[in-house]
Amino acid sequence: MVDCGADWLGRLEVVAPTAIVLTHAHADHAAGLAHGADCPVHATGETWSLIDRFPLADRHEVHPRQPFRIGVIGFEAFTVEHSLRAPAVGYRIACACVSVFYVPDLAVIRERSEALRGAALYIGDGATVMRSMVRQRDGGAIGHVPIFKQLQWCREEGVKRAIFTHCGSEIVRGDARVISTHIRKLGLEEGVEASVADDGLTLALS
Repeated sequence: MVDCGADWLGRLEVVAPTAIVLTHAHADHAAGLAHGADCPVHATGETWSLIDRFPLADRHEVHPRQPFRIGVIGFEAFTVEHSLRAPAVGYRIACACVSVFYVPDLAVIRERSEALRGAALYIGDGATVMRSMVRQRDGGAIGHVPIFKQLQWCREEGVKRAIFTHCGSEIVRGDARVISTHIRKLGLEEGVEASVADDGLTLALS
């Protein structure tokens, strides 16, 4: 399971994860662990410092660009710019010969080419479709990069498929058919098959 937001608090038994990997410490990504978890939890040192009070016994520290494995699945964290208070990472996730890159919140991927190289799928930030929510502060970028920009990144790095999750109000409150069509067209302009994630979505990658 990647991230465990507040809406999972007290409900982890529904999915019974074998392990949890965190991207950052914002409540919508980590607060579901406030009562603990019966499985290993993997997070960066910055994230652990922010959730140290959570009763988590099986803690594993993640270091950017140092791959690790959970069973047969490989993970490699890449630093992304999103928040100064809660530093974030995205994960290159690989199994057998297939890899995806997962990053639900971001403004910038610092090592974008390395993160996306050879990825079959990009799973990205759905906070905004066209309007940039990126701001500059203290020499870094914070906030959310729009979907259209992430699709440009996919084109530049040769990623042919993208799915957007952790969606903002523009998508959540909008007409699902209109929004999906718009995002699909934006993807076609960049040569990328683009769509919005929904609950229960399963994927087959090869």
